[in-house]
Amino acid sequence: MSQTVLPVAEGRHVGRYVVSLAKRYPRMVWGSAALHVAAALAALAAPRLLGDLVESVEKGTTVAAVDRTVLLLAGFLLLQTVLTRYARYLSFVTGERVLAELREDFVENTLALPVGTVESAGSGDLLTRTSRDVEQLGWSVRWALPEWLIAVITAVLTFAAALLVGWWVAIPCLLGVPPLVVGLRWYLARAKDGYLRESASYSVMNASLTETVEGARTVEALGLGPARRARIDRDISGSYHAERYTLFLRTVFFPSVEVAYLIPTVATLLFGGWLYTQGSVSLGDVTAATLYVQMLIDPVDRIVSILDELQVGAASLARLLGVAQVPDDRVATGREPQDERIDAEDVRFSYVDGRDVLHGVDLDVGVGERIAMVGPSGAGKSTLGRLLAGIHPPRTGSVTVGGVGLTELPLTDLRGHVALVTQEHHVFVGTLRDNLALALPEDAEIDDEVLLRALDAVDAREWVEELPEGLDTVVGSGGRALSPPQAQQLALARLVLADPHTLVLDEATSLIDPRAARHLERSLAAVLEGRTVIAIAHRLFSAHDADRVAVVEDGVITELGSHDELVEREGSYAALWKSWQA
Repeated sequence: MSQTVLPVAEGRHVGRYVVSLAKRYPRMVWGSAALHVAAALAALAAPRLLGDLVESVEKGTTVAAVDRTVLLLAGFLLLQTVLTRYARYLSFVTGERVLAELREDFVENTLALPVGTVESAGSGDLLTRTSRDVEQLGWSVRWALPEWLIAVITAVLTFAAALLVGWWVAIPCLLGVPPLVVGLRWYLARAKDGYLRESASYSVMNASLTETVEGARTVEALGLGPARRARIDRDISGSYHAERYTLFLRTVFFPSVEVAYLIPTVATLLFGGWLYTQGSVSLGDVTAATLYVQMLIDPVDRIVSILDELQVGAASLARLLGVAQVPDDRVATGREPQDERIDAEDVRFSYVDGRDVLHGVDLDVGVGERIAMVGPSGAGKSTLGRLLAGIHPPRTGSVTVGGVGLTELPLTDLRGHVALVTQEHHVFVGTLRDNLALALPEDAEIDDEVLLRALDAVDAREWVEELPEGLDTVVGSGGRALSPPQAQQLALARLVLADPHTLVLDEATSLIDPRAARHLERSLAAVLEGRTVIAIAHRLFSAHDADRVAVVEDGVITELGSHDELVEREGSYAALWKSWQA
């Protein structure tokens, strides 16, 4: 199966999403902005007061006048402190709420991904987006964005206050613009791609590490250790070069903009001093203007510095939003199935363009019928089973339930008709009760007796009741470890609770020993009475008990009939049956 690369959202999509988030909290956004403006205005009083104080001292003043100025300075400083405190508090609260919305949207989009896309993309990319990208975005939303907005508001108001001193202040300020603009244009043209490449390198590295850890026994058995280490070394080298590039951008950009900070301050002092000698401005004006321009350095420096953090956050947000841009593999038409009959007509399917693994398969499954699919490994049994469960849409042909295409049904409706159970089962962190209740509707009342009956149906009630805490036993990561057979029984109990009409069982009892599996399947038979069952298995006793057996070879159904009919034909199935009994 070819590797799928999850998309990354474009800049305009990121911008629209940020605006939509801000619109969800208008009062908090505008309230924090108003408080920041008020705090910045309070801070602007100091340079003007100091300028007036210098001018009054030059002309002669009294101690009382100086004391009044000092008290005013202290008052404005206190006011600025109080306003800043509440402005930051409101900004951080808004940031936390926005971050919670972002996380919920990401989880919702991730859970809505087509299963085929998740499998072909691998765990590394999604793991990196879920962990590293969310963490980096959290830092940007909690700290970088509020601080950047504060800096922008402060810089704009400070510059406006400087211009109120006199139009001439704009001239030295404009001298710092060219190096700042050149530096920003150079940096921004390269930063986004650089940070996206850096995040992508972590995805590749995580994918290699995950594959190596999950397949550790295979790696050890086949002596693949050196090859896996070499691959991981290459991935780490790629990540190193990606991070080195973004570090290079910062080491060039930040020193260059330092020049843009110094030029206006020095120029204001020199130009203002010259104007003072010419009698065009007062000493108080020169003092106030110099202090205002000096005050500009801090917010402008924060704007530029935090811009780097925002680039990282924007790259992470683009990767998180990209998950929502994966094309859906199903389009709900609103049509309702007439019955529970499953039909596959001329079904062809490929994981890689131009290489079909199913070649014109036709299969009709009656309501309540039990079909067993057998055949050699790689013949296409599991792929056909996934199409019959609505996991993948066929490349050509159709797979329908009650005359409606499986990919025309919303997932919530589809799982009420067809459910797939494989040999791979996940035990979620929580109690056994929580794990079982996942199969119930959200508004359903959890009845322990119902859960225990489901466990009883899969021969799991006995070992669950023997646990010290029974259904309250915490399982999953950090809890009690369940054996593979127990995890499989838990998944089958969920299936009993979900109560779909059609079941596709892909090696669903493979982790249980043959004798126990035989007993389990007989126990399940009573529970599944009246339901349609499509069982994919290598253990041919499942085929012996089925109404019909479909033999899949090289992507086509070569034989179809009851166990006895196929044995009498002495074809592929008869050969399999004889070899299995030997």
